[in-house]
Amino acid sequence: MPLDAEDGAKVLQLITSRYDQREWRKKIEKTLSLPPSGMGDEVQRKIFMYFKFGLQAYKSRRADPPSWIVGGYATKEVVDRARLKPSEIDPALTPEHVAFLGTDPGPDVDEIWWEEMLVKWFEEPEAEEAAEEEGKEHPDDSVSSCEEDSPPKT
Repeated sequence: MPLDAEDGAKVLQLITSRYDQREWRKKIEKTLSLPPSGMGDEVQRKIFMYFKFGLQAYKSRRADPPSWIVGGYATKEVVDRARLKPSEIDPALTPEHVAFLGTDPGPDVDEIWWEEMLVKWFEEPEAEEAAEEEGKEHPDDSVSSCEEDSPPKT
């Protein structure tokens, strides 16, 4: 199940505010390597893709796996460009859409939260729905099997 709007905003705040903290750089790079389908909100997905491509280090796109420039002046420039010119992300975006970027998400965003966010990012709602449907089908199956075991009525 993709992240809800609140968790998506925290992820974007994490990327745009803690990039200079060494302990968060690898986690931010890992987050940038995730597929965009994990963002539930369309606006947040566009912002995420902007950072995913804007912070991608120049490497051979064919031979090398992607890597990101996280930390330092180049990252600050990408973040500031997104905050000051949201139309670079998408022409429909306004400054209100990107106002939260660059602010720290708070003390509740720690390593435990980050690991839980990764789990949410990859959860599949179809698997949960299928398990619920299977649970509903089993009682019906047991009733029909009892009817089959009973002798035919004459």
